[in-house]
Amino acid sequence: MSGPSPSKRPPEDMDRDSVTSEDSDVTDEEGWEDVEPDDETQPVIGLFSDRVYPDVRSMLKESKEKHDFDLRGIQRELDLDYLDTIKLVNYIRSQVKSGNLTPDVSSKDKFRDEIYLKPVLEDDALLYSLDDFDAEEAGEPGGTQAERQVIELQEQLERLQIQFSEYRLAVQKSLEEQLAKEDEKLASTSGQSSATRAAKRTDEVDSDYFSSYSYNGIHESMLKDTIRTDSYRDFIYDNKHIFKDKVVLDVGCGTGILSMFCAKAGARKVVSVDNSNIIDRAKEIVYENGFGDVITCLRGKIEEVTLPVKQVDIIVSEWMGYGLLFEAMFDSVIYARDRYLAPGGLMAPSHATLRIAPLADPELIASHIAFWHDIYGFNMKSMLTGIYDEALVRTVPPPVLPAKSDVFLTLPLHTITAEELSFIKAFEVTLDEDIDSLDGWVIWFDIFFMSSSDSTIPPDAVPSDLQKKGIVSFTTGPDGKETHWQQTILLIDHGKKNAIPLKKGQVIKGSVGYQKKDANSRSLDITVEWDAQVNNRGAQQWSLQ
Repeated sequence: MSGPSPSKRPPEDMDRDSVTSEDSDVTDEEGWEDVEPDDETQPVIGLFSDRVYPDVRSMLKESKEKHDFDLRGIQRELDLDYLDTIKLVNYIRSQVKSGNLTPDVSSKDKFRDEIYLKPVLEDDALLYSLDDFDAEEAGEPGGTQAERQVIELQEQLERLQIQFSEYRLAVQKSLEEQLAKEDEKLASTSGQSSATRAAKRTDEVDSDYFSSYSYNGIHESMLKDTIRTDSYRDFIYDNKHIFKDKVVLDVGCGTGILSMFCAKAGARKVVSVDNSNIIDRAKEIVYENGFGDVITCLRGKIEEVTLPVKQVDIIVSEWMGYGLLFEAMFDSVIYARDRYLAPGGLMAPSHATLRIAPLADPELIASHIAFWHDIYGFNMKSMLTGIYDEALVRTVPPPVLPAKSDVFLTLPLHTITAEELSFIKAFEVTLDEDIDSLDGWVIWFDIFFMSSSDSTIPPDAVPSDLQKKGIVSFTTGPDGKETHWQQTILLIDHGKKNAIPLKKGQVIKGSVGYQKKDANSRSLDITVEWDAQVNNRGAQQWSLQ
């Protein structure tokens, strides 16, 4: 079986001494008429069915697409020689014949037995064609290796074009900065336009923000957050039929973990975008894990880069910040959705909710506030200046929440607009126990992954309830496993007033407001107004920055 089949042998291999010149003339005139039109391809019976394919390439292509079986890939992965490949083919045919359509090919040991040298099919054309597609792998014209090289060169060209565009923008920006400096020399600071100053502040904020994502520590923290990472993995792997052959956009890809989940689930193409230096590591990670032909990594803001596709079928992004909307990354995801997502396309995750609950935690007040009154015998109460203005990010134990939380905002990611991310929403909670003081408020968010752009969630959706129905979701609240987001704590400044005790069953009504600190800021101002209906009313603002 190591040589070509007799029908493929060229006439010059025959014994020319045994024929006369006259016979040769006949051969020239007649024999070559038969040989030249002979098609080099041979019909091949499928590995997983009785279907007859016109050639090996079409059979292998369908085996890969319909049965997730890549013969060439397995050859390379297991370093199979010619005889090993014959054994593999016969092993697959024998397994399929016995009813097993998913044979285990994790190692050579599965088909090492010499029995697999015996053909399962009589005159199996695939076995006679192994040399042919080996030659294609070696780079003969028209082979799949050559086709892949063309695709890789096209992608390299696209990347170079993007890099050149980025270089031109960088040069332009540098020139503008130099001109601005010259202008500053000619004009006083007071003469500088407010728009120019605002633009510079925005550039500085963005620079600091994206630089923070260049370091390993923040990505290690996120990847070790198994609630976060497992949820994305489970949704993608549990819905491979949704991701199969789709084009996916990963906004803020970081290390590329979500992109690789999508590629492994069968996505045809994944475009991964990030504006921090982590994109360089992501490129290396993608290629080291064998996804270089599927995942394209781009450096830049999603609002500024040029994608290699006009539309995508799915947008996957881990955009959530403290209090859900800190960092304002969701604005960029909305831009990507409106600019690139095809009609009926999917957002993953698909929904988010924000919750609020009252806080009664005298131990936290003692450790965070009263602490400053006596430090090794010294009074440092000046450190309390502005302490109530800052939102805290910490883990809250459930017992310090004297009431069930209330959902004050639901975000349907397929339809919500950027303007709706600044809001004032009502809430209402009922105390489950007596408390000596209302010490503050706790905010957290829940995330849901629905499998359709038309899907909805209940108004008071609880992740643990939806998980029982097979819906991937998670909470960042006190009742769930701790995440790197923890909870957002808003401590109330009672000032010189004594805190008023509240009784079980009392209803507290109020509103929560979210507002960016300024138009281009990534920081967040949170305002809460409340009325406990017993001379216990209040309003306060906190900054999350």
